[in-house]
Amino acid sequence: MKVTFPHMGYSTIAFDMLLKDLGHETVIPPRPSKRTLDLGVQYSPEFACIPFKILTGTYLETVEMGAEMAITSGGVGPCRAGYYGVLHQRLMDDLGHNLKIVVLEPPLIYKLDFLKKMNMIKPRGMSWRTMWQVVKKSWAKLGAIDVVEKRSFEVRPFEIAKGDTTMVIEKAIRLLDAAQTVPDIEEAKEEGLKLINAVPRDDKRNPLKIGVIGEIYVVLEPAVNFELMVTLGEMGVLADRSIYLTQWTKDNALNEDGEENAKQAAQPYLSELIGGHGINSVGETVLYARHGFDGVIQLAPFSCIPEIVAKGILPRVSQDCGISVLTIFIDEQTGKAGVQTRLEAFIDLLVQRRDRRARESGTLIQQKVVAAS
Repeated sequence: MKVTFPHMGYSTIAFDMLLKDLGHETVIPPRPSKRTLDLGVQYSPEFACIPFKILTGTYLETVEMGAEMAITSGGVGPCRAGYYGVLHQRLMDDLGHNLKIVVLEPPLIYKLDFLKKMNMIKPRGMSWRTMWQVVKKSWAKLGAIDVVEKRSFEVRPFEIAKGDTTMVIEKAIRLLDAAQTVPDIEEAKEEGLKLINAVPRDDKRNPLKIGVIGEIYVVLEPAVNFELMVTLGEMGVLADRSIYLTQWTKDNALNEDGEENAKQAAQPYLSELIGGHGINSVGETVLYARHGFDGVIQLAPFSCIPEIVAKGILPRVSQDCGISVLTIFIDEQTGKAGVQTRLEAFIDLLVQRRDRRARESGTLIQQKVVAAS
């Protein structure tokens, strides 16, 4: 059976390996493009958010490539994402496409449903023990991708020649893509880290620190957020992404009580589950302020209710914690030039704010010295 899945950054190579190891013929989803979005907009409900529309376009593109099954994740709580699988299946059926969409729900909440879906994916004759080993190997590759990508974000603002880090991480990802055993994956990860650490850089720089929060898909898919993390790094900003796929899976799929730090930090401002990553966006902003970050960028699909609720609370968090927040809502009308302009203005604001604080701090120190003398 030809199987596909949603495109989400570099994670594609780990899911491709997983499905091939399970004996399936994979249809690798193309990186979301203008055509992907145009298809999604044409066939999706008008009120749907951009992740839904991108997934619609992706499914239609992969159907053209011969896909017969699509595997995706589900969701819980008051968020429309939990209905995406049902709606996409109905949409594919209405369009006359023979695509079976398999939605994997959090296993600790929907145990029987999860086992049933895994049995659909598992080839006949393969033992559950063997399948577990296959899953563990793909998990190792997914973790290695997250480690390498995170290190690239840490190095990029210090690079001397713009673009060096981006060129090197592509090499690191190719090494990981070629690795087919757990020891090879570990070796590829270490080699990738060496390549990134070898990028010529100026460690004397003192970059701004900005945390990136928001809805998981627009945060993790560079094609949707206009390569935000790379753009910030090449603008000299040390950007920290709040979500990584392995961390999110552990917190949400394997541990229903995960992400406690962010949830606890959000308590004074938001204590109710509002779906999606709304409560996380509030709590992570508090945590970034505690860790001395200069600002936070909230990425959200246009019309995303959890992120809209979070946006309404963030001005108070910003005032209480002394951290600036920029919210960018993304839909099919959003353009890279507009996002770039907003980033530049936000960074200018943060630079001025940091300089003002430094001057005020210097003045206070001088006053203390005079008073002491």
